[in-house]
Amino acid sequence: MCFCLTKFFCNTLSFCNIKMIVLFKARLLAFRGHLLIMLSYLLVLTVTATVQAQKITGELKDGSCVCELSSSLWAFPTVKFEGVAKQVQTCENNLEKFHAKVKNRNVQLPKMERALKDITARLKPFEYLNTNGLYNALHLQQLLKEVDEIYYTASDAHKKSPSKETNDLLKELTNAKKEIQKMYKSDVFNLETMKTRLRDLNNRAQTCKTIPEDFRSTCHQRIMSNISSPVVTKLNSIHSSYISGAWGRDAKLNSKEVYWEHCLVSGNKNGNTIRVYNSYEDFMGSKNYKDEYIASSYSHTNAVQGSGTILYNSTVYYQCYSTAEICSFNIATKATKRVKLDDAGINNKFPFCYYSCRDWTDIDLEADQDAVWVIYATEENHGNIVVSRLDPLELNITHTWKTHLFKRSVTSTFMVCGVLYATRFVSTYQEEVFYAFDTTTGQEINTLSLPFEKVSAGIANLNYNPVDRRLYMYNDGYLLAYNTFN
Repeated sequence: MCFCLTKFFCNTLSFCNIKMIVLFKARLLAFRGHLLIMLSYLLVLTVTATVQAQKITGELKDGSCVCELSSSLWAFPTVKFEGVAKQVQTCENNLEKFHAKVKNRNVQLPKMERALKDITARLKPFEYLNTNGLYNALHLQQLLKEVDEIYYTASDAHKKSPSKETNDLLKELTNAKKEIQKMYKSDVFNLETMKTRLRDLNNRAQTCKTIPEDFRSTCHQRIMSNISSPVVTKLNSIHSSYISGAWGRDAKLNSKEVYWEHCLVSGNKNGNTIRVYNSYEDFMGSKNYKDEYIASSYSHTNAVQGSGTILYNSTVYYQCYSTAEICSFNIATKATKRVKLDDAGINNKFPFCYYSCRDWTDIDLEADQDAVWVIYATEENHGNIVVSRLDPLELNITHTWKTHLFKRSVTSTFMVCGVLYATRFVSTYQEEVFYAFDTTTGQEINTLSLPFEKVSAGIANLNYNPVDRRLYMYNDGYLLAYNTFN
């Protein structure tokens, strides 16, 4: 009897073999190569081999010990191997799917980046809405202050002329103030909704303020119904290259016949003279005129900026040079007055646009009956049009209404009988009045459609004259006039 000592390898999966080399053929793609290599390492680690010895009884033959070995000791674990191979295949399939997704994302990401850049560029002009807190809403304290100001206006109107309207308005303002005070406690509120409500209450309060009776009585039918074809078509008398300016007739009722034209000759932005004619014949013949100097130079502090100029009672009303102020220049006395226009956007912040923007039209002056009107926009009103009524003698603001009409969405505006009208571009040769806001009633009308002709695309100025009931347009250097019908 003898014994044989045999060494063989047993792995941690509890199977043995004398010699067994498992080769994992991996198609190592560039993307997932490292992952497969790591997986192979893990598989090798899971089959870490240990050396074991076994003593087997044998027989002596010719001086040698002969032992019979049973191959079952090293039976290959086919089932387990197939299980591992299946797991490897599953892992490879998952990696291929993942690789396909990454490949697809690599295609989509540049498209998403381009779309994001495009959106960012489009939102850039409106960045001030966020940085200035316009759509972050107002602080509650500011809301309370605004309610108090409107309440004071309504209370003053009620004392001078008590009515059911003013009484109801005061009650609503009291309720609004209580709601704002509740916001402090509940911390649940919608400031923009409250802001819209206060804007409507303010417009009602402005309407309740005293306006001369003759101002209302002269407007038999408040909304305009028709505009004629041009009854005057003439090139400005200075030069065809001056595409921005204004012209018209002195808008004061019962004033003497005076026609005027004003061209912006410094980069279509500034001017310092107004040309005056003492008759319609002189105007049409471009003769016997007088150039009145409003300021000594285009850059003087009293120079004109923009094309929103108007002549009322021999006084020129216009935007002062590079400021949010209104200037008045009396042609007879040569005296200049100024009044600040709080929060008004200037320097092309809120110009007239619609089809294409007309630079330096942030502030538009209009005249009607015994008042001068200022049309502009503020950040506080979300860039929507604000209408203020000026006392032409004292040059102070007596009333202010806030509309829901975005100023950049219109081509031009004008005032007739206390009603604001807005136009929009239809084509190079046609314009349309599409909107009206009645300052007496606070009513906004969005269903108007009053088309009228023009000779060029751009409108620098459009103003109504209550003396002859005509519209005067400065149309890319051409001077046009229209009859209007109520």
